Amino acid sequence: MVVEVIISSNAKDLNRIFDYNVPAELVGTIHIGSKVLVPFGTMKRAQEGFVIGIKEKSEFKIKDVLKCEEGSLNEAKITLAKLMANKYFCNVSECIKLMLPPGTTSKNIENRIKDKSMKFVYLLKEPEEITDDIESKKIKSDKQIRTLNFLIQNDEVLMSELITFAESSSSVIKTLEKNGYIEIIEKEVNRNPFKNKHITPTKNLELTNEQRKAFDKVEGAINDNEFKEFLIHGVTGSRKDRNIFAINRKSIRKG
Repeated sequence: MVVEVIISSNAKDLNRIFDYNVPAELVGTIHIGSKVLVPFGTMKRAQEGFVIGIKEKSEFKIKDVLKCEEGSLNEAKITLAKLMANKYFCNVSECIKLMLPPGTTSKNIENRIKDKSMKFVYLLKEPEEITDDIESKKIKSDKQIRTLNFLIQNDEVLMSELITFAESSSSVIKTLEKNGYIEIIEKEVNRNPFKNKHITPTKNLELTNEQRKAFDKVEGAINDNEFKEFLIHGVTGSRKDRNIFAINRKSIRKG
């Protein structure tokens, strides 16, 4: 199995496909849209790339993919990135980066937003048994009692939240764990930067009369397959760029 990879770079010379072999341990985990780390040229550090195609074999002598990272891209987004790159004369990797969540585009992997490991607290004993121990004064500490009562009312509690809402402490929780009343489990928590963000779709803006005249002239030249240069007059911030289209080899200069 061979994957076609676009290296994550703004260099125009790298806006092309490089073939890499998929080692046996990664087969089944790599798909179109996957983010991968690959050896590249004479660079000592592995480079980041994106899988934009898959095929059976390559005509070149190729190296292996080193690692596959979980990503949020799929085949539809890769297709869109290719269309964007063709329309706006930029690298495919630049368009792909626009689709990635904030905090995941840094080449320094250590600086990226990652899933966070957090501690959760669970009861080990039945609530009835805990209640009996409290009533028989086997458990006397007020903080321990508050902590256990809070856990009885909640099935799963973050350790940090338990300390805050039950007015407990890490030492109290550790004591309860040592005495067999609770257990502490460390779990990975997905960190979604878009969670709780509500984005309202925008509507297409209406052009002014002057913008429409400029737009029609430029569009007319494109539709007639004519190579022309246009100088668009307007003050800074007047959205002159909204009237400019670059299609294939047609060059339109903006003033």
